[in-house]
Amino acid sequence: MQDTIEKKYTFKDFASDQEVRWCPGCDDYVILRAMQKALPDMGVKKEDVVFISGIGCSSRFPYYIDSYGMHSIHGRAAAISSGVKLANPDLSVWMITGDGDSLAIGGNHFIHVLRRNLNLNIILFNNEIYGLTKGQFSPTSLIGQKTKSSPYGNTQPPFHPGELALGAQARFFARLGGNSPKEMTSLFVEAEKFNGTSLIEILQNCVIFNDGCFTQFTDKKVREDKQLFLEHGKKMIFGKEKDKGLILDALKLEVVTIGENGVTEADILVHDAKCEDNTLHQMLAKLQYPLATGIIRSYEDDTFEKREALLHEEVKSKSKFSKVDELFFSGETYEVK
Repeated sequence: MQDTIEKKYTFKDFASDQEVRWCPGCDDYVILRAMQKALPDMGVKKEDVVFISGIGCSSRFPYYIDSYGMHSIHGRAAAISSGVKLANPDLSVWMITGDGDSLAIGGNHFIHVLRRNLNLNIILFNNEIYGLTKGQFSPTSLIGQKTKSSPYGNTQPPFHPGELALGAQARFFARLGGNSPKEMTSLFVEAEKFNGTSLIEILQNCVIFNDGCFTQFTDKKVREDKQLFLEHGKKMIFGKEKDKGLILDALKLEVVTIGENGVTEADILVHDAKCEDNTLHQMLAKLQYPLATGIIRSYEDDTFEKREALLHEEVKSKSKFSKVDELFFSGETYEVK
């Protein structure tokens, strides 16, 4: 019998025939292409990939990937993604959502899918604005930010997605600027490898309603000095000259310059993304200078599916019933005469 030849995919195999309709210059184009390039490296069959989105500019994503998918309803992508994964555990499920979709109307679903730790992936497009509905403030909009619905400035403090996710016990959290396609492709592959819920926050520029919202971190002229790209097992060193690093000073992270005040590379913290205690991960997620990017947390824990399977086996092993009829006729019954 001839062996079956496994198909080798390219990014073109995952590009649909639909016209991509995002504003010119939007980071969503970068995210889409990064995903199309990542999918062939995941080792997953094309027919086993599903993209589920909610409502928003980001949620047009399933139309542009040639795979199974659903453009669902506002804030409910997490619920539908969970259902798809539980109904067919062999599928690679990707939830596509935005800061408004997931952190406002979908906030409850968002924190609970992270808490449960189902084996699925979430990409959160964060542009700190409602783009599709034309520029209202969102749960991640900054205090003082002027929008269509806050013309004199927003008065509500923002959610920080990483802080919220880790507070909800997220086992995998990564963050990246929307103009980093190479690193983005790699992160998507790592997210798929992770056994549990993975969350990747993309700092996505909205060229129409919130242009430049992350420029202070993502602009190519300052990126190396303002971002710390984290890699597990490596020193937390950053800067164009690779001369800056992080140390722990009492209960806070402190930026130091290597070679000054007796500081050496040996003093710099080593990133442990796999640590069960997420205290340092929380500190990194909240840090503004430098902005921590890359995989901040990647802790392997029991998934929802595993915990459910173990419980079912335990209940079955202790049960005196082997079929439904035995259960029906096991206790008090009514006889109609």
